[in-house]
Amino acid sequence: MIDEAEGYAFLRSAPSADGETGREAVPRLVVRRALSFHLSLLLVLLRKRLAEFDASGAENDGRLILSGAQTAELLRVFLPESGNEVRVLTQIEAHIKKAVELGFLRQLPGTENLYEVRRILKAFVDAQWLADFDERLERYRDLLLGEGGGARRKGAEVGG
Repeated sequence: MIDEAEGYAFLRSAPSADGETGREAVPRLVVRRALSFHLSLLLVLLRKRLAEFDASGAENDGRLILSGAQTAELLRVFLPESGNEVRVLTQIEAHIKKAVELGFLRQLPGTENLYEVRRILKAFVDAQWLADFDERLERYRDLLLGEGGGARRKGAEVGG
């Protein structure tokens, strides 16, 4: 897949030829890994922030740059209240590091706490991904309310 306008390309696995059986005719190039709920949530929030940035028409060479504190504040609102602020910050930093490892954030060279939100996030967090995430949130909410069964706490998978 090539997106010349955004300046990125990526490989996407071909759909399974067997359909229901789950076996694939061609081996996977990249292993699929389930993302944690909080990492999935962070990606959704970063995607929303990128859309707002694009809509504002900001003139800083088309790159959305966020500090670690700004990124942490996006996620902090959705974390449960805790008396241990250090533990919460450590968890948020771990989610940010994982987003860097996966290539959705890039730490700016020569800085300790500035991150560029990579445009490839737009391809990963698309309308279908958001719909799947919303469905999982609904199942999770139902599970918490005691109405559903079998809801997973996983947000998405990488490597699709």
